[in-house]
Amino acid sequence: MSDFFSAERPPKRVLIVKLRHHGDVLLTSPVFTVLKKNWPNVEVDALVYDDTQAMLTSHPHIDQVHTIGRNWRKKGWFEQFRLYRALLNTLKGRQYDVLINLTEHWHGARLARRLKPRVSVGFKPDKRGGLARRRWVKSFTTLYPAIQDNSRHMVEVNLDALRRIGIHPQSDEDKHTLFVPGDAAEASVAEKLAGFGLASQSYILVHPTSRWMFKAWDIKKLAATIDNLAARGLPIILSAAPSKEEKAYMDELRAALTQPVFDLSGQLNLKELGALMKHARVYFGVDSMPMHLASAVGTPTVAIFGPTGAIKWAPWGVNYRVIVAGFTCQPCGKAGCGDSGVSDCITAITPQQVLSAIDTMLLETGTPA
Repeated sequence: MSDFFSAERPPKRVLIVKLRHHGDVLLTSPVFTVLKKNWPNVEVDALVYDDTQAMLTSHPHIDQVHTIGRNWRKKGWFEQFRLYRALLNTLKGRQYDVLINLTEHWHGARLARRLKPRVSVGFKPDKRGGLARRRWVKSFTTLYPAIQDNSRHMVEVNLDALRRIGIHPQSDEDKHTLFVPGDAAEASVAEKLAGFGLASQSYILVHPTSRWMFKAWDIKKLAATIDNLAARGLPIILSAAPSKEEKAYMDELRAALTQPVFDLSGQLNLKELGALMKHARVYFGVDSMPMHLASAVGTPTVAIFGPTGAIKWAPWGVNYRVIVAGFTCQPCGKAGCGDSGVSDCITAITPQQVLSAIDTMLLETGTPA
């Protein structure tokens, strides 16, 4: 039992709040594992945006996933009030002993005040001043230093919220991210692979896009890399999200390829994408949610990094290679150089760098092509 709870009065329920994007939510998955390993009888719930819940549903250590609609704020005042009141009543009914807010979002602070758990944990503010800072600090019983620079992986930063109240990982395996595709997604992907004539662990999955397209690599260089691998007889499957920007990129990529590949871009939901990654021999992509998804299903990963931190956001818990150009300005956190949408530190990466990393992974996962 932690220093905050006695053996005579252990916590019964914990709420973890992570109101961010898909990849951010997935990187909280070890928090649930570590909590359950330390407190086997506690019920652990999550509160996330509705469009990210697939990242955590089916996690074996999560009891309930509650959601806030990302678009609720666009609704009329009365409808917003009705929706938030219904959520608050549901959460009050759970009678949480612990609330852990893993973002700077004020929803977590408001809930800490309204739900009144015995222990509530939030970021130690480093930029807020005056009344806002005081209100934030008073919302929580305990604050932890949420390191924002590129010196510590985000998984460890999330786990620091637990460490602050005396809960520590019992093994490195407990710190691994986890994603469960589920039976329906597994069956769907198995059918697609059978249609391609491919077996599990026989193909390289290439997911070259991101919701932030300034992270994408040069199409000609990517096409040359894929053609090199495919010409050696390595099956390649392409995947991407169905957004307008990603579809346009994939159209250009297909036009640039000279070797045949298999293409599932825009055809998979998140659970199916996870299942497809799970059965890949190697994953190649950019710093993105799908990269974290590949790690969470245990697939060896090769990833290109540019403006974002390769320590804070690297693949986690799997064999991986990160490719960076080594510019002194990395990571800058900008949407391309000068916010132009084009990152020179990504453009500078060569096909040979990527091929060398992929070949190393192939050697480590079996006989190379």
